[in-house]
Amino acid sequence: MDSSSFSLFSFMTLFMLFSSNRSEGVPLSTNSRWIVDNRSGQRVKLACVNWASHLKPVVTEGLSKKPLDQISKRILAMGFNCVRLTWPIYLATNDTLASLTVKQSFQNFGLNEDIVGIRINNPSIIDLSLIKAFQAVVSNLGDNNVMVILDNHITKPGWCCSNSDGNGFFGDQYFDPELWIKGLTRMATLFTGVTNVIGMSLRNELRGPKQNVKDWYRYMQRGAEAVHSANPNVLVILSGLSFDTNLSFIRNQPVNLTFTGKTVFEVHWYSFPDNKQWENGNSNKVCGQVLNRINRSADFLLDQGWPLFVSEWGVDLVINNVNEKRFLSCFLGWLAEHDLDWALWTLVGSYYFNGGVLGSNERYGILNRNWSDVRNSSFLHRISFVQSPTRGPDLLERTLHKVIFHPLTGLCVLKSTSLFDPMRLGSCADTGAWNYTSLKNLYLKGTSYCLQSNGLGKAATLGLRCTDSNSKWEIIADSKMYLSSTEEDGTIVCLDLDSSSNLVINNCKCLDTNGTCDPASQWFKLVDSTRD
Repeated sequence: MDSSSFSLFSFMTLFMLFSSNRSEGVPLSTNSRWIVDNRSGQRVKLACVNWASHLKPVVTEGLSKKPLDQISKRILAMGFNCVRLTWPIYLATNDTLASLTVKQSFQNFGLNEDIVGIRINNPSIIDLSLIKAFQAVVSNLGDNNVMVILDNHITKPGWCCSNSDGNGFFGDQYFDPELWIKGLTRMATLFTGVTNVIGMSLRNELRGPKQNVKDWYRYMQRGAEAVHSANPNVLVILSGLSFDTNLSFIRNQPVNLTFTGKTVFEVHWYSFPDNKQWENGNSNKVCGQVLNRINRSADFLLDQGWPLFVSEWGVDLVINNVNEKRFLSCFLGWLAEHDLDWALWTLVGSYYFNGGVLGSNERYGILNRNWSDVRNSSFLHRISFVQSPTRGPDLLERTLHKVIFHPLTGLCVLKSTSLFDPMRLGSCADTGAWNYTSLKNLYLKGTSYCLQSNGLGKAATLGLRCTDSNSKWEIIADSKMYLSSTEEDGTIVCLDLDSSSNLVINNCKCLDTNGTCDPASQWFKLVDSTRD
């Protein structure tokens, strides 16, 4: 989709709707599967971006490229309301490391150009200690009404993650459980009373040969209690096993904590564990298989009344490869359907020092290598719908209805009052509200008009003959993202999109085992909403 097809007005309308649901200095808690404002009880949806501070220099990335305040304001302007800010345990437990100045840390790694850059862009930070510089980042995000989740990403500063890096699980070379609890306690204490720090993630991507369920309960529950005891205002966020892809063990053995209303679980989902399947398999079947696995491993928690935070997901924003293209449409449909809280990997356009490379490019970064602009504006437009909440406690502006979301474009089916004009996609801020009935009709809410097929190659319109087969829409295929109807002659057809964002009727594609076919134009998701 060309970014010009999404108007600035529409984007800002969505952003204002979203901004009204931010928490500004109010502690958050949980109400069943929702994260809510303690004061009002209203849903607060976390639409976060990851910002790394855990690599070897232990300085929040990008401060040599742009002023801190400018970065914070850009985060908010892009529609994010929070940052998952990563940090290593040694920052809280190794006083020699924490007391190094930013300049000294950069000198240790030969980052002379970054010293010059920080002197220009953030002169007040260059001579701060690493821990004070970290606090300054949190403070500036707060000044700009950006919430912060402190994510313990690793123990020893460096890149994460592998099964053999010594940081993976309790008892590994760099993962002493007692030191970890000490670090969590110190960090939680340090930010007590800092109102924009709304959560602490206990540990990123537990993994490796030592991982086991017994020690997960033993230590994660201790870590959760330590954080809550030191700072009872913050949400306590617990990750799973296998690089944070597996929480299935919680199904039959809930966590046992002394506190309530503060526990959130997190999960990660990227394309690369399933790259070969996405690249070579049939997208419908792969999407269905992966969604079934996610249900078994994580999203069952929603039904048990726990919030689920997708604390890492992302795609390569430089190279548009097949596997990530297919993954993203499937993922965004799932994210919208469940109205989940999430954090994109990553804000970072480039790193000071990573993998032995100075200024290494981060292709998953929402900002470009120089931190001067958005790397891929069409991607930002595409995720704007999932930045806003669609339902939750006190989000009852109107009765429950459906929104027809198109993950490939990030757009929604617009409302229309004409029986003759083709239905169109547009900004989800202007979407129609639909009722999906037990008879498989899609009625425009408050009217007698239903969505109707008018034959192969023709536009989909509103109609009044809602008992005919071409006005009934089945959700089909393993992906559960096709809207399929039957023509008078018995032909099975599917809702599709033309090059002008009009809804048209075409033969359903990619329903066989063909691995080269791309079904994304025909993928739609019916999303529950109570928003006006």
